[in-house]
Amino acid sequence: MFDQVNGLPVHALVLHAAVVFVPLLALGAIAYALIGQWRAKIGWAVVLLAIAAPASTFVAKESGEKLYDRLIGQGLKGNGKVILDDHMHYGSMTFLFSLGLGIVSLVLVILTRRGGLPKIVEWILAAVAVVLAVLSVYYVYKTGDSGATAVWGQY
Repeated sequence: MFDQVNGLPVHALVLHAAVVFVPLLALGAIAYALIGQWRAKIGWAVVLLAIAAPASTFVAKESGEKLYDRLIGQGLKGNGKVILDDHMHYGSMTFLFSLGLGIVSLVLVILTRRGGLPKIVEWILAAVAVVLAVLSVYYVYKTGDSGATAVWGQY
């Protein structure tokens, strides 16, 4: 399922969804967490992105693992393997942080929509969302950079 479509690696077809959705979720979550007057207008987008971003990173990660296995089976070793090992680590971290951001974002939207949320809980959730957003974007960058180095770099 995650290996190939018409001879093309699924990873090459789906990775860009994560590159788009994770930063959008990060921006949406930060705006939702910090700008109370925007919440009614962007809550629906944050909810959709909280589902789409982790899902896209999961598919990119799983398809990347299939591609990695295929390349190892074809004899990849040396510096190219080291670069891909780093890339896979960054991809796993991207998935974990985007999943955490998605969950915290959903919780924040649900609890703030219900009302009556103690301010300290709202502030804690907002702080966690901002930290996870920054880490998610950092790991999207590191994953993309190491992937581009693996494909286009000299090794």
